Amino acid sequence: MKKKPVSAKKKPRAKPARVRSSKTPAPARGDSALLVPWLLRLYVAGQSTSSLAAFSNLKGICDEHLAGHYRIEVIDLTKAPHRAHLDQIVALPTLVRKLPQPIKRVIGDLSNVERVLAGMDVPSRTRVNRSLP
Repeated sequence: MKKKPVSAKKKPRAKPARVRSSKTPAPARGDSALLVPWLLRLYVAGQSTSSLAAFSNLKGICDEHLAGHYRIEVIDLTKAPHRAHLDQIVALPTLVRKLPQPIKRVIGDLSNVERVLAGMDVPSRTRVNRSLP
């Protein structure tokens, strides 16, 4: 019987550090949430007044504060009631932030902008202080 030679185990190589070029500045602290595309699900009940208001308010908030880094999925529970179980929906309309993690929820027509921004953890640098003149 021939014995197989024992080979020395190779050590894994360390990956070189990523170097940022001078042309692309590092994102400022708090900007990382805006680099990830936001995935928002709005659960509604048909074309009700509160459902239409919630979508309109959400679209305005996203255009102003997320600058095109978002995707809105509108889920009509009158057409797909089984989807309510997916995100544990108990009231309508409900906004669910799927990305960035962690998942967040806001219930209502989304007319209170500051409440929506706080509930969705929109980074503070993008918020507008509405109490100032």
